Amino acid sequence: MSNKITELFNIQYPIIQGGMVWNSGWRLASAVSNSGGLGLIGAGSMYPEVLREHIQKCKKATDKPFGVNVPMLYPDIQEIMNIIVEEGVKIVFTSAGNPKTWTHWLQEQGIIVVHVVSSVKFALKAQDAGVNAVVAEGFEAGGHNGRDETTTLALIPMVKEHIEIPLIAAGGIATGRAMLATMILGADGVQMGSRFVASEESSSHQSFKQTVIDAKEGDTQLTLKELAPVRLIKNKFYNEVQELYKTAPTVEQLKELLGRARAKKGMFEGDLDNGELEIGQISGLIHDIKPVSQIIHDIINEFNLAKVEVVSF
Repeated sequence: MSNKITELFNIQYPIIQGGMVWNSGWRLASAVSNSGGLGLIGAGSMYPEVLREHIQKCKKATDKPFGVNVPMLYPDIQEIMNIIVEEGVKIVFTSAGNPKTWTHWLQEQGIIVVHVVSSVKFALKAQDAGVNAVVAEGFEAGGHNGRDETTTLALIPMVKEHIEIPLIAAGGIATGRAMLATMILGADGVQMGSRFVASEESSSHQSFKQTVIDAKEGDTQLTLKELAPVRLIKNKFYNEVQELYKTAPTVEQLKELLGRARAKKGMFEGDLDNGELEIGQISGLIHDIKPVSQIIHDIINEFNLAKVEVVSF
């Protein structure tokens, strides 16, 4: 399978694994890369030297391309970027910030830069900043999300209409059929997060993985828009947030309830009551925990079968 995305990253399939906090360590990234996709280490939940360790272990575990996802609100961003360059990483996905800040500097170091956006406006800003590709993420996605609540089905063709650089679709994609659908709409590849959370190689807690595969339609909700919109599985913490909203809380009150390390507590430590359990709406269609190699094999098989069905129709 060859197209703009496989050629850009020198990979077999146009499948990118989301660089999700507390889920995307070196084991997951290397497994995805070894299976023909592009694995990403999620720097957002790592101190600088922890990131360095994950990069080094990933280089030993795969001879295929892999990258690092960097939320640009990271407090040690300069140190993170320096480590990425020092360790010879050649692909960086940036998010949660202005793409102009780091794109040119990274590209001067020979690094391919991709920026995650949630709207046409931000896709155009990323293209103007000179990024090599964009990820357009619909609000079905897990974790932190766009405020406009534009769905992937609507977002992809609108972004495609306005940009010339390669386009990666994200949000609500966990199957070969969804992959084909977004590519018919104009995407050159897909980024999947939730499907890879429920993998053997994901670094998240087993209890969180089980909660993901037990989730059904309607079990997630986008909330905390006043801080940074985030899609969560409904649990005790989520219910506490909703109760606080009934009092018309200030931003400071929301921050106080959120506290620190909620995502780590939920996804990494397995506190299913008091932690943030970030996952996409598509979790309602994920029913098992599999090795990454099997996940990608199944997605590609379904993609190819669906292509035949579309052509025959």
